[in-house]
Formats: sequence, C-alpha cells, structure tokens
Amino acid sequence: MTTHELASADPGHAAFYHPALFYGTEDEYLDGVGTFVREALEREHPVLVAVPGPRLPLLQDVVAGDRDRVRWVDMRQAGRNPGRILSMLQEFADRAGDAPVQASIVGEPIWVGRTPEEAAEATRHEALINLAFTGRPVSILCPYDTALPQDVLAQAHRTHPVVGDSRAYRASSRYADPHEVCSDCDTPLPEPRDALVLPFGEQELTFARDEADRCAAAAGMAPARRTDWLLAVSEAISNSVRHGGGRGTLRMWRTGGELVAEIRDQGLLTDPLKGRRRPDPRAASGGRGLWIMHQLCDLVEIRATDQGLVLRLHMALE
Repeated sequence: MTTHELASADPGHAAFYHPALFYGTEDEYLDGVGTFVREALEREHPVLVAVPGPRLPLLQDVVAGDRDRVRWVDMRQAGRNPGRILSMLQEFADRAGDAPVQASIVGEPIWVGRTPEEAAEATRHEALINLAFTGRPVSILCPYDTALPQDVLAQAHRTHPVVGDSRAYRASSRYADPHEVCSDCDTPLPEPRDALVLPFGEQELTFARDEADRCAAAAGMAPARRTDWLLAVSEAISNSVRHGGGRGTLRMWRTGGELVAEIRDQGLLTDPLKGRRRPDPRAASGGRGLWIMHQLCDLVEIRATDQGLVLRLHMALE
C-alpha cells in the first residue's frame, strides 16, 4: 500500500495526511522520502521539501530531472525557531491553489543536534499541524531519525495519525488529541540566574524597551540582531498591556551566546494557532505581535500556567 493509498483509506482524516517516517540509515531516508516526493510529482502536486541542509543534495539526486519542480528549503535556517515553521507550510499550501490535493510537503522539524528546548517546541508544532490542516487536502511527511532521544520518538507517535518506515505505514495507536499534546508541552521552565527583573505597566513600556536595548548593547549583540531583539521584546510587553491584564514582568539575562527575555502576565492563549500564520494587515483580529516574535527570534518558548502566560524569547548575539 502506497502512502497515498493509506491516506485515502483513512476516512477520519479525509484528504489530510500527516505521517511520521522513522529511518535509521541514509538509504531508508532516501527510499522513504524519495518515494513520497516521486509519487507527488507523478500526480503533479506542488511539492515543498524542508529538511536539514545536508539532506537536500541527496534528495535532489533522487528526483534527478524533476528537481526544478520542487521547492527546496533548508530547515536548519527556515525552521531554526520551530514556531515559524507552520506559517511557512500554510503559505505554501495556500499558494498551491485548489488542486484535488493542494500540496505535498516534507517537513523535518527535529534532527539530531536540536536542543531539548527546541525539540519541545517542535513537538508542539507537530501537534498544531493537525489542527491547522485537518479537512484540507494536504499531505505532510515528517521524517524522524531513530538516533533521536527516545522521548522525542515517543512524542512523534502522539503527534502523527500515521507512522511507519520506508516499507509500510500504519495508524498510530498512540496518537493523541493536539490540545492534549500542547498542554503536556507546558512544563515548567528552569529558573535563570542573575536575571534583570522589571515589572511594567503602560507607563513603564518606554523604560522597559530602553532596558532591553541596554542589555543588548552590553552583551555585544550585532546591530541587525539588536534591532530584531528590541522589536520582539517591544511586541511582547505591549501585548501584555493590551491583552495580559495591563501589567507584566520582564526578565532578561544572557546565557552562552544568546540573550533571553521572559515576559509573564495574566493573559490567556485561547487559540493555540495564534501567531502561527502570517496575519492579514487588514484584519482586526490579533496574532500580529506573536507572529512577529516567531519570525524574529531563534526560539520562542510558550507556557500556559494557572497564573497566566509565559513567553521566553531567545536570540543569538550574532
């Protein structure tokens, strides 16, 4: 049974198809992903392949003369922050038009070398795929290296309705409701050392922004990064005033080669997909600020707690 035959045999997901492909060798990777891409091209589907850069030339060789029919993306760059991946996938599917199957996508959001913090947010992303695309005729294949930590592989069974390898696919017996997975991702964040703590309200926004700028300057952040940092922090604290009860707490600290800003307020994230799609500038609905944070930062950690909302914004100094 081919991947598309399995998809059409699953009435619970209509034409939406989101399998996890487990591979242990390069040959298994090329066989599993290559088969998916070739089948999509044979059906004249628009194809996006977003995988870590070193994998791209190998897959391009597999499709040979059809490589120009595929959009190739280095996931290490485009998906450095897992929170920006879903926006990229949705934009590609939207541009594909109204074909019987709008798009076929390969997305590899977790690879060996991802930090545990990045892997946790990538797991959240994988769960949100099921909310964003259910009911849409889109196929999204997600490869998983079996050398990844066991907890990451276990989560893949929970975030994918279908799992398998290059030989066969099957329904995942451990698939979980996306809301449940996202709730499970809301584990407590570790406490920082030597953080600058700034309570703020509307009257203190300018002061908080100035302090964020001073922190970046003192850390030696590159000018372009410094501009992005200041915009991301500004959006976060402004959101707290507008949507988080009018006040919040900003904490900032340096760890290794990055700056981290944490914003706590009494807000609620009622829609887990907010900030995961490019906002319409003409729309009055929210999500613009969070989308900007995802696009600018190297990692955005989100936690919904009993006390409110916590955002941690990570940005490399260079």
